[in-house]
Amino acid sequence: MRHIMLLQRYSKEIFRPECNPGFESVHCIAHLEQDISAVLPYLNAVLGGFEYLKDPPAVIFRSQGKFITVHGRKIAINALRDETEADKILAWLQREINDAWENRNEIEPSYEGAPKPKLIEILKLLPRTNCRDCGMPTCMVFAVRMAEGVKGPEDCPTLGVDNQQRLEEYMSQFKFEI
Repeated sequence: MRHIMLLQRYSKEIFRPECNPGFESVHCIAHLEQDISAVLPYLNAVLGGFEYLKDPPAVIFRSQGKFITVHGRKIAINALRDETEADKILAWLQREINDAWENRNEIEPSYEGAPKPKLIEILKLLPRTNCRDCGMPTCMVFAVRMAEGVKGPEDCPTLGVDNQQRLEEYMSQFKFEI
């Protein structure tokens, strides 16, 4: 059986954020030689995109604290350790894109992003003491970081066992890792 390759080649650009050149992390943009817009709803269905943009089409994923945005002709990845990490993620994405394209007849395309946690629901379960033990200035900021998938219930040292369990249950319905 011959594999159908939608994405065959790309060139990549690695750069440090202009706003803060002292940052340790790098960003990567892969410029795609093929337009992969047609696969985006299938890729979104398979990987459960964090956000799906309809016009122009793009799907945003969150993985290990990074945002990965896949557009028709480019892929952008932020906060990478180095070029090696960029290469690993791009190789993985290329496989996922080509697999989704090859199996598109068996995949129900998705044009919606994943459901997001509600800030108020997170905040209700936090101690709301603004103690700063978590390293955040307020419980509200902590809740925002949690809703983004950056912080978890275990990152709040003053959270009681019951509320930690409730928060873990609430957050488990949302997809942050791929």
